[in-house]
Amino acid sequence: MPELNGTHLNGSKYSYEDVSRIAKSVLDRVKCRPHIGIICGSGLGGLANMLEDKEVILYEDIEGFPVSTGHINLEHTWKPVPGHAGQLVFGWLHGKQVVLMKGRAHLYEGYDVHKIILPVRVMKLMGVKMLFVTNASGGINPDYNVGDIMIIKDHFNMPGFAAVNPLVGPNDDRFGPRFPPASQCYSLRLRKIVRSIGEKLGMSGYLREGVYCFLGGPSFETVTECRFLKVAGVDATGMSTVPEVLVAGHCGIEVCGISLVTNKCVMEYDSKQVANHEEVLETGEKRAHDMQKLISAVVGEL
Repeated sequence: MPELNGTHLNGSKYSYEDVSRIAKSVLDRVKCRPHIGIICGSGLGGLANMLEDKEVILYEDIEGFPVSTGHINLEHTWKPVPGHAGQLVFGWLHGKQVVLMKGRAHLYEGYDVHKIILPVRVMKLMGVKMLFVTNASGGINPDYNVGDIMIIKDHFNMPGFAAVNPLVGPNDDRFGPRFPPASQCYSLRLRKIVRSIGEKLGMSGYLREGVYCFLGGPSFETVTECRFLKVAGVDATGMSTVPEVLVAGHCGIEVCGISLVTNKCVMEYDSKQVANHEEVLETGEKRAHDMQKLISAVVGEL
């Protein structure tokens, strides 16, 4: 297997020189020079269709990039994680050069957290200064409804309580400081812009602002876990986003997080309701147009 400065590509450590080389190799293959990055969550990759002068690179063709590990189905054939295509898409959106991640890797696929965030550091060294991170989430707040769009104002990094944090390990000051603050991960400026534009687009009835909790997955939450998160002040929960946001903040990228509530978490012990990924994708498909319209309009406003 190829190595990066003595570390296998599926290992946890990438030096500044490793990331610089990967970023250069990607830029050498495209004309676009992006300043805005967008990470698409489950079923939300349709935003790529709105880009002009598109250039596409498969994750599997980028050195070191994490690709979906997928699963073996009942027919014994390999399937990628549904809703995560694995493409880096470059292009123009409302006159802005952007790079869009159509799909992402997750802890539950068996990746080390340092591997998951490699694309964000590559974006940084490609020139990205602003990052929009989207995800599909389960609603914890009882006032939330399926289909609500939540602007993330803060997060709860549950795995971080056990040191599952992408910033663990030797720090390279060229990426960012040893002890970065996390209280302002989500740009207040961008949150205000998203809310203002969402209201202008007539989304006030289902536009929220709240706290997102990151859990490892792949199993959905137990009733007790959901009740605990509610007491902790969490509004929605999912299996991604926080590692990417922490690294983006660490290296000085301005971040906006937007979460689509695709299902309501089960809060009663004897309920016959169960969470499932098919519901997540179905809701994502129904509300995807609104999410795309919102993010597109925000990018146009910047």
